[in-house]
Order: sequence, then C-alpha cells, then structure tokens
Amino acid sequence: MVAAATQARTAVEIGSDAGVTALWVLRGMLPDGVLTTIDPDPARQRAAKAVFADEQVAGSRTRVITRPPLDVLPRLTDGAYDVVLVAVDALSLAPHVEAAIGLLRPGGVLGVVDAALAGRATDAEGHGETAAAVRAVALAVRADDRLVPAMVPTGDGLLLAVRR
Repeated sequence: MVAAATQARTAVEIGSDAGVTALWVLRGMLPDGVLTTIDPDPARQRAAKAVFADEQVAGSRTRVITRPPLDVLPRLTDGAYDVVLVAVDALSLAPHVEAAIGLLRPGGVLGVVDAALAGRATDAEGHGETAAAVRAVALAVRADDRLVPAMVPTGDGLLLAVRR
C-alpha cells in the first residue's frame, strides 16, 4: 500500500528475511520499479531469490545484496528512494534507521517493523534492553524534524514516517 501510494520506483529493504515482505512491496511499486534487498545472511537471500523466482518477478526488478547493511547503505544514493523498510535486530536498529532516513527523497516513506514489540516498547516501565532500544528509535523518529511519523498498532507495530 505504501509503495503504491508513493508510486514507488525505488525501494530498499534492510533485512530480507525470506523475501515475503519484498513481494508485497514489489506488488505496490510501479511496473518498472526496482527493489534493493540487503541482508548479510546468504540463506535468507537464497530464500528471497527463490520466492522471487516462484512469483516470476523479473530479475531486473530486484537487487539482492548479501552484505552487512551498514556496509552497503552509505554506498547507496542519498535522497533517491521512495520507500525504505527496516527490519533488523532491535539492538542495531538506530544506525539502520538513521541511514534509511538519509536515503529517502522528500515524500518518501520509512517503515520500521516491530516498532512497538506488541506494546512492550511503548511502555516506559522497561521490559529490557530490546524494548528500550526500540523505544529510543521511535522517540528519535518522532522528534526528527525531517519526518512526519505515525505508529500503526498492528502485530508488533509498524512505524511509518514521511520524509519532509
């Protein structure tokens, strides 16, 4: 839906898991859109490629990069992406989100999955290091003047933000 609303031609997925989320993003993108998916785990990237093949996604529509995202993101063009989706470990979330914001064009949308941890991250009473890390990112996004954020309370939460 976000990819369709932004008429996305360029998208980045940080943390590919098994490629299922990438399919949803690709379905919303314009027909000539290209999704770059970055994940250091070769097994996850093989699974993503298999999903793309099963769904007959043209090879020209995806770039699969098997490297640590923080090594790759500085090499991507700042301000060039319509959608950037971040799905990484909570304890490494902050630098990935900061890098993702830099990639967005004005009007582009950031998505952060598991941004509420089923309510644990929104509870200031604690719930451990993971919840504190996710909560800190959500608060930083909310305070960032470059962004207009919203929390979607579904599953473990989806933080969305539009780049001004």
